[in-house]
Amino acid sequence: MGAELGPMVIVRRSGDELIRADGRTVGKLADFWSWACSDLTNNTMRGVLAEYLVATALGAATGTRTEWDTVDIRTPQNWRIEVKSTAYLQSWAQSQPSRVSFRIAPASGWDAQTDVTSADVLRRADVYVFCLLHHREKQTLDPLDLDQWTFYVLPTRVLDERCRLQKTITLAGLECLKPLETGFVGLPEAVLACAEDSRRNQGESSSG
Repeated sequence: MGAELGPMVIVRRSGDELIRADGRTVGKLADFWSWACSDLTNNTMRGVLAEYLVATALGAATGTRTEWDTVDIRTPQNWRIEVKSTAYLQSWAQSQPSRVSFRIAPASGWDAQTDVTSADVLRRADVYVFCLLHHREKQTLDPLDLDQWTFYVLPTRVLDERCRLQKTITLAGLECLKPLETGFVGLPEAVLACAEDSRRNQGESSSG
């Protein structure tokens, strides 16, 4: 029974897979994706897109996304990356731009491979990448235009030292922590610098 209920092997799909009923094709998977995922500005899909963009920049987007993993991205270098996103503009009618803030709360962790939840409440990533869709004109907003995004990269230790149990942080508060600010092209270099900072400080803590 245990083996039968173990984790499923998720194979990356192409979108050409057929949706069938009574031996008849009623659509393609790509049709479902277009129906469900075309609004890239809502909070859910923008967050998933942000994860994909960061994973792509770091060479970690070859597999499939793991829902509810303890961190958002695991890179080939074994870096653990947490991705947070926000935007001024939403898909619904707004009386004014949204207030920019990111969620940074420590949390317990659930392992999808073992179905075991850790009771330890902490931040498990090495690096946080805060993704701001900064564009402010709805008529020209395009989340696929990466020039409309700004990325702020920070070693997790800085959040642990300066924000401890804090649940959210505003853009102004984040800027006070002096993250590395970059566009999409500069993401790998910024994440590398912050990941090495995290590992270096972990080593110093262990030796101390």
